[in-house]
Amino acid sequence: MGDRMQQDEPLAEFEDQVVPLAQRLVREPSLSGKEGAVAGIVAEEMGRLGYGRVTVDEYGSVLGATGAGRPTTLLDAHIDTVPPGERGGWTHDPHGGEIVGGRLYGRGAADMKGAAAAMILAGAAAGRLGLPGQVVVSCSVCEELIEGKALGAALRRVQPDYVIIGEATGLKVNVGQRGRAEVVVETFGRPAHSSTPERGVNAVYAMLRLVERVRQLPRGRDPLLGEGILELTDIHSSPYPGASVVPERCRATFDRRLLPGEGAEQVLGPIQGIIADLQRADPTFRATAAIAAAEVPTYTFEVIRGRKLAPAWKLPEDHPLVRAALAGLRAAGLPAATGAYRFCTNGSESAGVLNIPTIGFGPALETDAHVRDESVAVADLRAAFRGFVGILAEVQQLPRVAPRVGPGQGMPIGWV
Repeated sequence: MGDRMQQDEPLAEFEDQVVPLAQRLVREPSLSGKEGAVAGIVAEEMGRLGYGRVTVDEYGSVLGATGAGRPTTLLDAHIDTVPPGERGGWTHDPHGGEIVGGRLYGRGAADMKGAAAAMILAGAAAGRLGLPGQVVVSCSVCEELIEGKALGAALRRVQPDYVIIGEATGLKVNVGQRGRAEVVVETFGRPAHSSTPERGVNAVYAMLRLVERVRQLPRGRDPLLGEGILELTDIHSSPYPGASVVPERCRATFDRRLLPGEGAEQVLGPIQGIIADLQRADPTFRATAAIAAAEVPTYTFEVIRGRKLAPAWKLPEDHPLVRAALAGLRAAGLPAATGAYRFCTNGSESAGVLNIPTIGFGPALETDAHVRDESVAVADLRAAFRGFVGILAEVQQLPRVAPRVGPGQGMPIGWV
């Protein structure tokens, strides 16, 4: 396959389009829930490139397919970005798409419009090569606000055998990631005038006791993914401002990074145990702990709803998908190495929830995301295209996998 890739002139034609397409995507702002303009560019490009089927789903994610039958491999890149922040902190226009010193600059260049461009072109190349089965490219929405939920709708519609997440890996094959949960803890007191605090119960003091105990909870560790994390990220009391009032309520949020096998029970159980201990010791102590709920409006006016809990996942390095991906990179003339994500990705849905074999592969580094002067190397964008094509050439030779997900509501099994 490596010789075929080098000799096939149409592949060079596709590779030459990766950087201009990435620039075009970066130049169009696309905050979460406001991705419509970029989605239009993606759909237009997929049509121009000869995708056989292109659709925009209920949440606004764009899906394009080449080929038909099985196996079906889905490549996903989210097209929403975090805000650029203060313009004065950038030395390059966040939406300029400038190329300086061999790097493409702008919000989303690394996370992850560069990967989206490489995937879109790789999907078209797969169609040109006539690879077996079906390749689906998903440009999904709202990942920055609620990982996995928008992709989940696409997965239930397409029912792929394999998934490739395009988040930054430094061109390695990532085989897992920690998950993430947002935990909301509330304490409840009794209001009183602050000149007579003995008449009330201060909810903030109760929260301080609870936080100190939570900080002492043991963290697990995975040899590949590292340590589980439970970190306080915000805290506030009510009423606020509390002029001469003992606060009757206090709310704190914790960011919990999950390891494989951890779900809501493992996240909440230890905290609820601490609450029960404190209540036994002090009848005035009242508190609750829950996974935060999310309601994320999309540009199609549908609302994505769900709990802010994205599971961890890990694929064995001897899994056929991993072996095929590494072989594909070698055939494409790229280094073949594995790693794991430290941050959370849409793979939490494909692998963590739906148990679909999933890997990550993409240009840029994790540390390039969400920073001022975000950028990605132009050479890495071109290498990512070659890597995606090489991976697909091998993965599309794999056998299909038994279906793991049911069809979307009202959608036919198999496609859009």
